[in-house]
Amino acid sequence: MLLAKEPVVVCGEAENGKQAVQRVPELRPDVVILDLVMPEMGGIQAAYEIRRIAPDTKFLYMSLYDPQTIKHANLLGPFVSKSSLGDELIPTLNTLIRAQDRFDA
Repeated sequence: MLLAKEPVVVCGEAENGKQAVQRVPELRPDVVILDLVMPEMGGIQAAYEIRRIAPDTKFLYMSLYDPQTIKHANLLGPFVSKSSLGDELIPTLNTLIRAQDRFDA
C-alpha cells in the first residue's frame, strides 16, 4: 500500500521467508524488503539464501523492534522500524535504489 504511489514496480510478495527465497529466481527483484521475524524462515536467513541465488539483490529490513534492540542490526543493511514505516520506508528505499543506480553507472 505504501509503495502504490511510488515509481517502483512491486514484482511479488511472499508470506514467509521460505517463499521469498523460492520466488527470487522467477521474479529477479532488484530489492527485497524482508521482515526480520517471519514464519518458516526469518529475514536474516532468507537474505543469506537469496544472496546465494541472486548476489546483486539489495535488501531493506524491517521489524517491530527498534534497531538498537536487535543485536548487530547495523550490520544487516538499511533498516526501518515497522512503527515508522509510513515516514521512513519510501526515503530509505529511494536511498537504496539511488545508491544502486550510482553503482551501476
